[in-house]
Amino acid sequence: MQDKNYCIVGLGEILWDLFPTGKQLGGAPANFAYCSSALGDTGIAASRIGDDPMGKEALRKLAGLGLETSFIQSDEAHATGAVKVSVDSHGEPTFEISESVAWDFLAWDPVWQSLARKADAVCFGSLAQRSPRSRETIRAFLKAVRSDTVRVFDVNLRQSFYSAEILSDSLRLADVLKLNHEELPRVQRMLGIPATGGEEASARLFLDLYGLKLVCVTRGAQGSLLASKEGTSPHAGFRVSVADTVGAGDAFTAALVHHFLRGSALGTINEAANRMGSWVASHSGATPPIDQNVLDRVRLTTRP
Repeated sequence: MQDKNYCIVGLGEILWDLFPTGKQLGGAPANFAYCSSALGDTGIAASRIGDDPMGKEALRKLAGLGLETSFIQSDEAHATGAVKVSVDSHGEPTFEISESVAWDFLAWDPVWQSLARKADAVCFGSLAQRSPRSRETIRAFLKAVRSDTVRVFDVNLRQSFYSAEILSDSLRLADVLKLNHEELPRVQRMLGIPATGGEEASARLFLDLYGLKLVCVTRGAQGSLLASKEGTSPHAGFRVSVADTVGAGDAFTAALVHHFLRGSALGTINEAANRMGSWVASHSGATPPIDQNVLDRVRLTTRP
């Protein structure tokens, strides 16, 4: 495995998750960047917040997590994003997401253009593309990266904030697709892709139709399936006491990208990603305090 520090960008929404017990900074880009940095790479969150008290608090929180804040845009006209989160008895969250907030107005500027050129990997989702302005900016970013930059499309179907056009266009800009076992058939129906033969057959269809390098189907507590041109790798997951699953998928993606960039085998990627996701799920919130023992095991995972 190469001993190299990669620049890994989480692109999209940063917001406050409003739990019944209090608020926590969230949004996939921040969660993903935090876990990427925890694994030893340079994780960067690229998003937009309001010029308001919650925005200033978000910057302090990001800095406290050890993350760079110079790629967080400030918006004087729109508020910092927030989401009301309810968690059921199994730790599964439901979300009520506020609209017309700062991250709906991501701006393509020279600062982000420079970041795109130095990114080794960028992870983007469907939620942040709900507004035309942010969708245009995200696509400009993805088209400005180097030819060897890994572009990860992490599907996140929230409320009504997605469409067949957003999904199809995103897949054409991606190298890696990640989605969960509930999203998989919904995406297939929306795109008119046959859903016969099970998850492995579906994953192979996506590989072929969109020229992807890797497809990941997460299965919650049941682990995940990875598929590439070289083969497939199922993983049963790790059994942990779940506090909540907020951010567990972003942690999974961070470990997946960490090992994918280093050319790890599918089994190694899957083992590491499941371990990272289960670690976050066993804590409340998406950015638990660093546990060096866990992170060392994620980084040093080796499996065929």
